[in-house]
Amino acid sequence: MIKKIMPILKIMPCIAITLLNCLATVVVFAQSKVLPSPDQVKWADAEMGVIIHLDINIYAPETFDYNDSKTLPNVNTFNPNKLSTDQWIRTAKAAGATYALLTVKHGTGFCLWPSAVNDYNVGHTKWRNGKADILKEFIASCKKYGLKPGLYYNTNSSTYYSSGYKPFVSDIAHKLYNEDVLAQLKEIWSNYGDVFEIWFDGGIKNDDEFGIVKQVMKMIREKQPHAILFQGPAEYKNIIRWVGNENGTAGYPEWSRTNTSTSTDGATDFNQFDGDPEGKIWCPAETDFPIRRNYAWNGGWLWHKGQDNMLFTVKELIQKYYKSVGNNTNMLVGMVVDTSGLIPKRDSLVFDSLGRNLKMLFDKPVFVEENITKKIIELHMPRPQTINQVMIEEEIENGENIRDYLIEAFVDNHWQTVAKGISVGHKRLQTFKPVKVDNIRLTLKVHGKNVNVKKLAFYLVDQTN
Repeated sequence: MIKKIMPILKIMPCIAITLLNCLATVVVFAQSKVLPSPDQVKWADAEMGVIIHLDINIYAPETFDYNDSKTLPNVNTFNPNKLSTDQWIRTAKAAGATYALLTVKHGTGFCLWPSAVNDYNVGHTKWRNGKADILKEFIASCKKYGLKPGLYYNTNSSTYYSSGYKPFVSDIAHKLYNEDVLAQLKEIWSNYGDVFEIWFDGGIKNDDEFGIVKQVMKMIREKQPHAILFQGPAEYKNIIRWVGNENGTAGYPEWSRTNTSTSTDGATDFNQFDGDPEGKIWCPAETDFPIRRNYAWNGGWLWHKGQDNMLFTVKELIQKYYKSVGNNTNMLVGMVVDTSGLIPKRDSLVFDSLGRNLKMLFDKPVFVEENITKKIIELHMPRPQTINQVMIEEEIENGENIRDYLIEAFVDNHWQTVAKGISVGHKRLQTFKPVKVDNIRLTLKVHGKNVNVKKLAFYLVDQTN
C-alpha cells in the first residue's frame, strides 16, 4: 500500500484515466436500472476483510528507497524462517474477516511466488532452498479456514523496474515493463484458482498513456470473470472504489451508486467520494486502513521493529467498524507480517479481541424483523425491552431505494424519535440513548415503488467501551 510514499504527480494520470473510463460508461448504464452484479452482492455480504502486507524491504528498512533500484535488498535477505500462512488466516478469521488479500507484488517488485518472468522473487532465494511459494500456501490456508482469497498486484509501481517513481528511460523500456506485468498477472490469475478480489493500487494506466487496460480486461474476463476489482476499469461490471482516505472511516450518506471510480495517492481525505443516489454505475466503496497508525513506517502498512505501540486499540477498531461497515462499505484492515514470517503477537491479540467484541455486539439482538415490504410498519415486541442500537439492511439486489428513514419508539403514550437517516444500502448501524419500549415504528421514504428491508434488528449494547 504505497499510496503514501508515491509522489502525487505520478498518480494523477491514473485519476484522469479512471474518471474518463467511468464517464464513457454513462451512456451504457443510463438506459437501464442501476443494480449490482451477483458478485458485487456477494462482496457486500462479505463485509470485512484483511489485506496482508509482506515485502522484502522490511529486511532493510533504513537503507531502502523506493526511488532508487540500487537500494533494493538482495533476494537472500528474505528469510521469514517461521512463516505460517495458517497463522495469518487464523488471525484474520478470529477478527471476523471473511476474505483476505495478499500483496503478492508490492512496491519493491519482489514477488511472493516463483515467477518465471524475472529473478526477483522467492524462487531465487536461499530460503527453503528456493522451493517456496507463499502465494500457493496463502491460497491453501484460505481454503482450509474458509476465507475467500484475494490478490494485490500494483501494475504501475515497481522499484525493480524503476516504474512509478520516475519516468522510464525510453518507450522501449516501458513496453518491456508492460509485457512483464502482463506475464506475471497471467501467472497469478491462471495457476492458483479463483480469486475473490483483485486490488489495483492506483488503478491501471489507460492505453493512451502507455497502459495496459485492454489486455488486463481481456485476461480478467478469461481467467477471473467473477473477481471484484478494486479501482478497476469502469467498463467492467464487478468494480469497487476507494473510500477516499486511509483512516477507516466512510462518509455518510455513502451510496453504492456513483458516476466515477476513484484512484489517487491515498494520503489525502476527500469528501466527494460519497457516491450518488442517482449515479450511473454501481461501484461501492471499500474502506481500507492499516492496523498501525498512519504515521508508522510506510504509513503503517508494513512491519517495522519497535512500533507495536502504534497499534490501534480495539475500541478504535470498533469505532471504525461502525463508520465503515455501518456506513454501507466493506472494512479492509491492513495486517503486517514481521521478519520471522508471522503476524506479531500484539497484533494478533488485538485482532482476537476485535472478533470477540464484534460477536458480543451483534450476536444477540433484542428484537429482529425481516423482509419488510411496507413503507410504514409498527412492530410489537413480546414484552418491554431496553434498546440503544439499530441495524438496518436493504435488499441491494433491487438497488438502493431507501432515501430517508425514521425509527420511533412509543414511550409515555407518544412516539419518540430514536434514529433517522438518509441512506441504508447493504448495512446501516446507529446507536442512541437507551430507551425501554415494546412498540417501534419504521417509516421509509423510497425511490420508486419497491420497499425491500432485508433485516431490521435492535440491540442493547455497552456504550462505554
